[in-house]
Amino acid sequence: MTTRSQNNSDYISMALSQGMDDHLASLRYAGMIQQALMPDAGILKSLFKDYFVLFLPKDIVSVDFYYTFSSRQYLCIAAGDCTGHGVPGALLSILGISFLNEILQSRSDFKANRVLNRMREKVKKALHQTDERSETKDSIDIGLCIFDSSTGKLQYSGANRPMIRVRNGLLTEFKPDKMTIGLAPLVEHSFTNRMIDTLPGDTFYLFSDGFSDQFSELTDKKFKHKQLKLAIESIAGLSLSRQKEYLEDTFKEWKGNYQQIDDVLIFGFQL
Repeated sequence: MTTRSQNNSDYISMALSQGMDDHLASLRYAGMIQQALMPDAGILKSLFKDYFVLFLPKDIVSVDFYYTFSSRQYLCIAAGDCTGHGVPGALLSILGISFLNEILQSRSDFKANRVLNRMREKVKKALHQTDERSETKDSIDIGLCIFDSSTGKLQYSGANRPMIRVRNGLLTEFKPDKMTIGLAPLVEHSFTNRMIDTLPGDTFYLFSDGFSDQFSELTDKKFKHKQLKLAIESIAGLSLSRQKEYLEDTFKEWKGNYQQIDDVLIFGFQL
């Protein structure tokens, strides 16, 4: 005979299971919305000579995001990494994408550092980050560049995220400012704008810190930024689709059965 307590237990288990299913369904739908805000393959193919996006969210939604904006003369490319994990971080990434659209659609002069300066103002205002006592300390690290098709020059500005260029097999790293998009603990300055010459065949990389921060199952050590640079330099002669495969295989082999600790994003492109 089934007791009332058994019936209650079965009901609770079923309700919890249904609740988990609903939660996962909601997360998956949120992930679809977030992905829809980022450029799809058709757009990217029309903007670049060649490209790849290695995008490996830790959870269903991601705190990392990639972004493009194009006008008749300018092409803006960015890769961002928001604080936190899960839904809160994903909401911040959506906020970052929205602010970039708003800033770039209203600008007449395209300066990479001015875009980041303006984005910082908007994030701080939206999150009510008025001073160091503010409750919200959330922020966005981002590497952003703007290509001027009339001059062949590439502007780069970075908030804690560098940019890599590989030219004729040789790697050059462009360092970011040690500031974030959000409330800074120290005095804030204008972001730096780097003007970079481009040549046919140059390959550029914007990325989050998820790859280099991943721990190995075998060594229990991080992959690290230096090793990521060596990996990118070693595959310079491959097509970008093969580069993506190599980097993804490298990441999975390094991680093994160790839990993925962060979202992973590498955006490689040729102009």
